[in-house]
Amino acid sequence: MGRLWRRWGLWPVLIAALVLLNVSVTFENVWPTPKVRWVGALSLELAACVLLVVASRGRVRPLILRALPVLWVVFVAGHYLDVTAPGLYGRDFNLYWDSQHLGDVTAMLARAAPWWLVVGTLVGLVLGVWAVFLLARLAFAAVAAAADRRSTRAALLATAAVTIATFTVQAAQLVPPVVPFADPVTPAYARQARFVLAMLGPAPVAPALGPSPELRSSFEALGGADVLIVFVESYGAVAYDTPEIASPLDAPRGELAAAVRDTGREVVSAYVVSPTVGASSWLAHLSLLSGVEVRDQYAYTALMASSRETLVTSFARGGYRTVALMPGMRQPWPEGAFYGFDEIYGRTALEYEGPEFGWWSIPDQFALARLDALERTDAARAPVFAVFPTSTGHAPFGPVPPYQPDWSRLLTPEAFDEDEVRQAMAARPDLTDLRPSYTRAMAYEYRTLASYLRAHPDDDFLLVALGDHQPPAAVSGPDVPWSVPVHVFGRRGPIFDALRARGFRDGLDPTRPAVGPMHGLTPMLLEIFDGPAVSPPDGRATPHRSRTTR
Repeated sequence: MGRLWRRWGLWPVLIAALVLLNVSVTFENVWPTPKVRWVGALSLELAACVLLVVASRGRVRPLILRALPVLWVVFVAGHYLDVTAPGLYGRDFNLYWDSQHLGDVTAMLARAAPWWLVVGTLVGLVLGVWAVFLLARLAFAAVAAAADRRSTRAALLATAAVTIATFTVQAAQLVPPVVPFADPVTPAYARQARFVLAMLGPAPVAPALGPSPELRSSFEALGGADVLIVFVESYGAVAYDTPEIASPLDAPRGELAAAVRDTGREVVSAYVVSPTVGASSWLAHLSLLSGVEVRDQYAYTALMASSRETLVTSFARGGYRTVALMPGMRQPWPEGAFYGFDEIYGRTALEYEGPEFGWWSIPDQFALARLDALERTDAARAPVFAVFPTSTGHAPFGPVPPYQPDWSRLLTPEAFDEDEVRQAMAARPDLTDLRPSYTRAMAYEYRTLASYLRAHPDDDFLLVALGDHQPPAAVSGPDVPWSVPVHVFGRRGPIFDALRARGFRDGLDPTRPAVGPMHGLTPMLLEIFDGPAVSPPDGRATPHRSRTTR
């Protein structure tokens, strides 16, 4: 440090050190990328650390100078997550339970990105941490050297004190905010501590679970028809609200509308408000299936530990065979015991042997075909209630499987032509611009639903397709509403009349306001299903007769 003083002078080195430290914790996210930029703000933590160095004396200062570079690495990492996670995912990063999924996310991105990008990212991460530590050590050493000189000590002390005082009076709204400050990093870590306490600690910091609705119905309005709940992954209002996404989806959405008309069905649509955004699909799944709002992992875990009833138990009580179609499930699913499904078809049970399309590998179209083969071919069976979270809409949205119009090929070894597979694999997602791949994935989902309706022209099932959450903010943009579309397809007129009376509209274009939160859809559907029995129109028969109550 002495050489720097002698070569460049005291003040230039000190100012460079302070600017470097300040910039490292006051940047903002460049949406929709992991990049950052500085916006000319000041750091409260830097002022506090400078004050600590200036005030330290004797043997204490060397200890402080060894600790501060490590602390600064923590500050920089925390600030990066604090500003980048909302930009990429649309919500805060929860260090406690999001970190538990980092392994799967890393593996998924490694499958979607070229190997050189994965290796380069890891190397860059290690070098970045080391560079922050080294530069912070040099910068704080410069501050300490300046604090040993009377002239610069007074200037440092005054600057740090004025900075802290200005932040305090502006935060208390005692004066107009004329000096820009970055959000302090310390409160971000305080929020992370609260997340940990919510999982491990007592009730005062944990959100209370809401009451369960009455989950009982005679299901007479269904007349023994199968009910399929399809959670379309990442299907959010952005598919209608953002022109760059909505316009390319007009054609596949039109295909779905045509399939509804051509098969003599009806469709009504609305918006509901998801309990999550950008990720954490399981919160939405549990909210709908339980009728209880589940907005975080604590509520999820607490509800899973309870003995509350769900839609699954209600349909089982009504004589339905309950099935979970889970093509993305690669490992045991202990939550299945809470729901009480009669059968859970994970990746292994589906016996998919075709090409793997991305991390989730199994095409949604194949999963639906396999469900039919396993559960919906026997005319003498009990009616089926199936829950199906799709996979293709998972970030990073690719590669998207080819659409196969011939459903008879899907369960054969030659489900897709080699050229189609080659083209699909070549269209890898651009991790810096996910909108094109997201749009391709949503187009695939529309075409899959349209083709499924056409493949069952006389089948009297009721299909409820809804988004689980808006896509990550890297696709949807920051601060989007948490609304997701819900569509109901079928033939039983009184059910659709009841849905219209509750805010649904005809067609595939939902309108605002939302009909309510996602968990509010649960008692609404059960109440509607409790109506009088209705025969399907045009003499179309339900493909099974038995309603054996188990």
